Amino acid sequence: MATGVDPDTSTMMESAWMDVLQKMDETYADMLAYQVELEKKNADLESMRQFMDSVLGAMTDILIVCDQTGRILQINRALELLLGREQVGLEGEPIQTIFIPESATALQEILRLAARCKPMGARELSLAGRHGEVPIEVHAAPRLNARGRMMGVVLIGRPVGEVKRAYASLNTAHEQLKAAQAQLVHAEKMASLGRLVSGVAHELNNPISFVYGNAHALERYVGRLETYFQKVWSGAPREELIALREDLNVDRAVSRLREAISGALEGAERVRDIVESLRRFSADGRGQSERFDLVAAVQTAIGWVVKGRDRHFTLNYDVPDRLEIVGRSGHIQQVVMNIVQNACDSIESQTEQHVSVAIRRERDEAVITIADNGPGISAEARTKLFEPFFTTKPVGKGTGLGLSISYKIIEEHGGQLGAENAPDGGAVFSIRLPIAGNQDSGPDGARSR
Repeated sequence: MATGVDPDTSTMMESAWMDVLQKMDETYADMLAYQVELEKKNADLESMRQFMDSVLGAMTDILIVCDQTGRILQINRALELLLGREQVGLEGEPIQTIFIPESATALQEILRLAARCKPMGARELSLAGRHGEVPIEVHAAPRLNARGRMMGVVLIGRPVGEVKRAYASLNTAHEQLKAAQAQLVHAEKMASLGRLVSGVAHELNNPISFVYGNAHALERYVGRLETYFQKVWSGAPREELIALREDLNVDRAVSRLREAISGALEGAERVRDIVESLRRFSADGRGQSERFDLVAAVQTAIGWVVKGRDRHFTLNYDVPDRLEIVGRSGHIQQVVMNIVQNACDSIESQTEQHVSVAIRRERDEAVITIADNGPGISAEARTKLFEPFFTTKPVGKGTGLGLSISYKIIEEHGGQLGAENAPDGGAVFSIRLPIAGNQDSGPDGARSR
């Protein structure tokens, strides 16, 4: 009886073993690839863990991660330093244990709102720190998993002392900036006043001369009266007194005495008004705003400019009798003087020089328009006109601060300062200011001069 394996069967078995070996090789290769990828992911995970640890360790704000029940899962190094305790000893502890009892109610409210994904602002709590109570400002947010399900709450806080110091530092810087700005405005104002000192001197010269002349007249009249009354007191005869009275012209001296006193008073009052205007103009502007007549303030400012110019120009007025606003009249005068001065500088090359000033009311605004017949504003200058230190004047003729300061002054008064070119040439500056209360004049009433 013959034994052995059928050739076909042997071939099939051999083929099956080959398939098994091939599958084993493929599986082994896949396992090696999976192992390599797993090691890479473990390395990436370790790198990410180290990165997160370094970030958490570098944070100056405190971080608390707790689960849904309010038990601590993780804290950062900043909180460990404040508490004087390490994370290992706090894991699993209720979050309330690191806060003072007085913060318990607010803490529960924070956790409840965060768990319900409700928006809320910062809350102030107090930690039980190693050196005593530590007030902190806390923000809370829910911690969600990949499916968006609630896993716990994350709290981030910062000691309130640091926040207060930051606010104090910011406030100090703001006050210093305001003081520097006020000094800059005052310096530019004094520069404007210095340029117009000749006009101011001329303005004061007339009333002072008036007072001086009347004082001399009073001195003469008093001398005559003293001579006459000395004769009266000495008991001179009536005939001698009548002759002396006619010789000294006592009757005329007496009749003109009151006139001379009135003239001296008028001149002194005019000097007083000019000095008061200068005082208001030169004030540093830190006082309270006041109600004043815009028309009078503008006319006074322009008068100083006109009297300070070597070459006269045609000035056209179109203004109402009175228009009141609330603000600082000295600052508004500074703006008007600056713009009119610039207008005068721009028309120096013109054969005929014209400056027009108009004041009108538009609803609840007073609008001052100052126009000239100069060359106008170039396209480049219009984009930088109100920037600090920008000027089209030659070196030494302008600081480039006048218009930028003027812009800020008008802005602080709740108004607007703008500039454009007129259709027929020249520059036109417009100042818009809010009007104070009701005015006696009509909305558009104006008088021309």
